[in-house]
Amino acid sequence: MEEKTITNEQKVPATIAPKTLSGKVAKVDGVPVWTITSTSGGGTLEVASDGMSAFIVSGDAPDEINFTAEADADLGQGVVSIIASGRVIVEGAMAVNLGLGFGEAVPK
Repeated sequence: MEEKTITNEQKVPATIAPKTLSGKVAKVDGVPVWTITSTSGGGTLEVASDGMSAFIVSGDAPDEINFTAEADADLGQGVVSIIASGRVIVEGAMAVNLGLGFGEAVPK
């Protein structure tokens, strides 16, 4: 399982690149299907139209987003599912400044 850490202000691209047992590029039948298998912080997917990539998008809260990509390796009438899984760990974004500002002056 592949794993990546991001903040709750980010999204991260993930790609699949099917290969044969000897490492050669392989085709799949149809469009691969991406699914979030668990999230507690509202993570979502933005899947490309060809199904070969997707953005894993963080929600507003810290989270662990688990997902899969599934494709049919059988180019004929049958179905042979191959599945890749990943996890994106979402951490809360840290403050980078205090945003100091002034109000209107008042009499003392």
